[in-house]
Amino acid sequence: MKNSIKLSALFLLLSLSAFATTPAKIKNDTVSAKNSIMLSSMLKDRGVYINVVKTEKCNPYVMIYDNERNILIKDFLPNKANAAKGYVFTNLDNGDYTIEVTANNEIVKKKVHVYKEYDQKAFFFID
Repeated sequence: MKNSIKLSALFLLLSLSAFATTPAKIKNDTVSAKNSIMLSSMLKDRGVYINVVKTEKCNPYVMIYDNERNILIKDFLPNKANAAKGYVFTNLDNGDYTIEVTANNEIVKKKVHVYKEYDQKAFFFID
């Protein structure tokens, strides 16, 4: 009986010591030197909202072009801590388009398919 109590106490002590070790250090995953480029759908309009974080030292710009690589929009975003802008697709023809965002040697390309649904323009990201 005494052995079983000693063994259970030892087991309890060992299991508690496993959880009492120092936790792994969590990396501070905030945006440091690299840019963070995010593309998302606009909430109210039919278009894309582009947000670029940490743009003080670069000249971020957005290019939207069609399948034949004809540039439809080339727009420079402001140089500030958080540059954001929305682009509405209601005036574009049906088809595939590419959105390219460049900031601090980082390029993000997204393909978008624009189509008409229920007498309204709609779109979805292809990749």
